[in-house]
Amino acid sequence: MKAGPTKAPSAVPSVQNYEPATGPGWQPQPSTHVVVAPDNSKALGDEGKLLAQELKRGYAAAGSGRAGDIELALAPGGAPESYTVTVRDGRVRVTGADEAGVFYGTRTVKQALRADGRLSEGVVRDKPAKPQRGLMLDTARKHYSARWIEDTVREMGDLKLNQLVLHFSDDQGFRIASDSHPEVVSEQHLTKAEVRRIVKLAASRHIAVIPEIDSPGHLGSVMRAHPDLQLRDVNGVPTPGAVDISNPDSARIVDDLLREYADVFPGRYWHLGGDEYQALMKRNPEASYPGLAREAVRKYGPNAKIQDLATGWLNDRAATLRPYGKHLKSWNDGLHAGGVVKADQDREVEYWTGKELGARQPAEYLSEGRTMVNANDEYLYYVLGEPNTFTYPTGRRIYESWTPMVVRGTEPVPARYADQIQGGRLAIWGDLPNAQTEEQVARGIHLPLRALAQKVWDPSTPKLDWEGFKALAGRTG
Repeated sequence: MKAGPTKAPSAVPSVQNYEPATGPGWQPQPSTHVVVAPDNSKALGDEGKLLAQELKRGYAAAGSGRAGDIELALAPGGAPESYTVTVRDGRVRVTGADEAGVFYGTRTVKQALRADGRLSEGVVRDKPAKPQRGLMLDTARKHYSARWIEDTVREMGDLKLNQLVLHFSDDQGFRIASDSHPEVVSEQHLTKAEVRRIVKLAASRHIAVIPEIDSPGHLGSVMRAHPDLQLRDVNGVPTPGAVDISNPDSARIVDDLLREYADVFPGRYWHLGGDEYQALMKRNPEASYPGLAREAVRKYGPNAKIQDLATGWLNDRAATLRPYGKHLKSWNDGLHAGGVVKADQDREVEYWTGKELGARQPAEYLSEGRTMVNANDEYLYYVLGEPNTFTYPTGRRIYESWTPMVVRGTEPVPARYADQIQGGRLAIWGDLPNAQTEEQVARGIHLPLRALAQKVWDPSTPKLDWEGFKALAGRTG
């Protein structure tokens, strides 16, 4: 067979390193099988079976690749999630430092075959720049069907994204069935069986599903069933979404829910929320909410303020989850400067905005030694209906001018913090839930999600211009 044209595999995100070689390359034959190397059949069986199904070819456990086959194998020792694809001697060998790496190698093979029908001779070496790469979905304001979420999980897996955050509790809805507090659950919701099915599917794609029960703000759906827990100001006026954190019953109900879902979501991470607590969005919180001010002093001493009570609230919720081995996250505006109570040092910052009252620059959190995930609302917020100043993000803008270092606004944080920036995620929010259907959301995020996937995998200036990348995304699916 004559040597074919030599080119890097067509894939999104683009592969980082391709070493061409002379040879005919490879394309699937009727006899092609996906085989797993001896001793790897248990670890890589799911990856092998999935690729065989997608390519409509046979699968062989614990085999050795013949000419025409695709062989999968573990090759420990490399960077986490890294992989190598070698095309030589009429066969393809995919090796990875771990199971996720092998899976990502199969995604590159799948996309390249979809786009080009073949793989060129040579070696691909690839690995992600950032360990956290994903999507946040607000299922509280807008209910999404389990089927839609599952389709999105499959799409994310092909793009080498590895985290899906489900924001399932907010003022407008509580969208997962509850045994401990069924009274708070919205009519439209996911059953626990559906959630477990989503979590299982995600795990097969090496995606962690991260839950968020936001508190002490954004708890309106809980307080509709428990109005006695709602925060009221000095004039007795209810404060939308805000729970009274001086009331011990508020902590009890939230902790009940945290414990209930801890095993439903068995992954490492948990998102505590912490943003937009309305008491702290007043110019003089202590004057507006004297009851909270008194409780802060009683609990934490004469210099304590309401922000200390709110910080203690999140620390206490974290303590509820620590026995389950969770690594805790919260929004940047749930981590306050100064004060007598300090937020747990190991809590990770999910930075979304710098527009709130008393906003802190990203570097302030990073200088404290915290790690951070980038959810910059300037680039990465897909807010249904485009309320306030939001506009739908475009793939082009993300691709051309955003990197994980651009955390707030349009300017990057200092380069010395690069290792603390753990990655980024696109966020779909349902502020005006009927503005788009599920299908419209899927179309709307298609290119932004691919641009994000490219920039968290490799934040350097892309080799392709936007039109080239857009065409690549169209060919690879």
